[in-house]
Amino acid sequence: MGTHVGQAIASERKIAGLSQRQLATRSGYSLSMIKAVEQGRELASPGFVSTIARALHVTPEQMTGAPYSDGKPLADAVNGLSILLAEGRYARAEEPGGLVQLEADLAAAQDFYRRDRTRQTIEVLPSVIRRLHGAVRVLGGDEQAHAYSLLASAYILAEWSARRTGHLMLALPALDLADSYAPLGDDPNYQAFSALARARILTHYGESEVAAQLIGQAITAADDTRPGMVLAGYSHLAGAINDARQLDYPGATSHIDAARELAAHTGETDLYMTAFGPLNVDIHAHAVELEAGDPNRAAIDGAGLAYGPDAPRTRVAHHWQDNARAWLMSGKPDRSLAALNKARAAAPQQTRLHPAVRETVYGIAAAQRRQSESLLGFAHWLGASL
Repeated sequence: MGTHVGQAIASERKIAGLSQRQLATRSGYSLSMIKAVEQGRELASPGFVSTIARALHVTPEQMTGAPYSDGKPLADAVNGLSILLAEGRYARAEEPGGLVQLEADLAAAQDFYRRDRTRQTIEVLPSVIRRLHGAVRVLGGDEQAHAYSLLASAYILAEWSARRTGHLMLALPALDLADSYAPLGDDPNYQAFSALARARILTHYGESEVAAQLIGQAITAADDTRPGMVLAGYSHLAGAINDARQLDYPGATSHIDAARELAAHTGETDLYMTAFGPLNVDIHAHAVELEAGDPNRAAIDGAGLAYGPDAPRTRVAHHWQDNARAWLMSGKPDRSLAALNKARAAAPQQTRLHPAVRETVYGIAAAQRRQSESLLGFAHWLGASL
């Protein structure tokens, strides 16, 4: 069977010279939980992985093995983005062309991301960003301010794409650049969205306190316009996950309630690429139940999620990835695999790249007495060996 997170934790623990009991004491988890995860009897949640990684002084990616391949050449695209981010504020500018065309090209890159074409997003982004650098250098006045907002938005998209593909080390310079250019733009909300993206990375690494501060600042900065309500609602969803990863169920549900109230006013919208609305609030509510509440309830209630054909496919796929984990934790491996197949149908690239999917597949294999052909087929597609 392939290497699961528990095996990686055991290896890193031994390298650190720690016993299971010592790791339990250092991390705050029970000895029985440490043993169960290392033996593959329990799934390692994202919050568990980040906490254990900090206790062992390694990165979560060393535990999960990310980044993975999406089955197609990804390295060339990532290399191009890496070079651009290494250039930073000294990025080589290209002839910008018209600002209207630049905005349309950025929108096309964003649409790739929405439609689970993240590799294509990474392929086209460097050229768009270089042209935006050209625009801010030759334009003036309102046009320059708008170009700066587009530039901040493009770097935020670069961070999202890097994080989705598992290249976390590229996410940080992208955010630094977004932070630099957002205050020069004509839309003040981009400063808050850049901070929220940083908060999500901090949540990933288990630094909940600073993440909560950034989320709180974004909520405070939001006004009562529709864009402001979208910003506040999206911030509350980030806050819900941050609290849930720390097992703060009351705090997480409080954020969900606030987001639900705002979603009732905004309706479904993809303003700022947030996919914010009642559906995304429901998806996050199920995720909170999984991370900090009752996994069996998350499995049963999550299986009944209702959505239409226009629902954001990557958000829907993420829900089914969570639902698969919930079913496995509830002792239903067959239903877990069915949920994974729903995630694959909704957003195959994202499903293939997500570390939790592999962990769930290994968990299903451990739970099944005899590995089914459907599980072996999914694992082969995923690139995981069972």
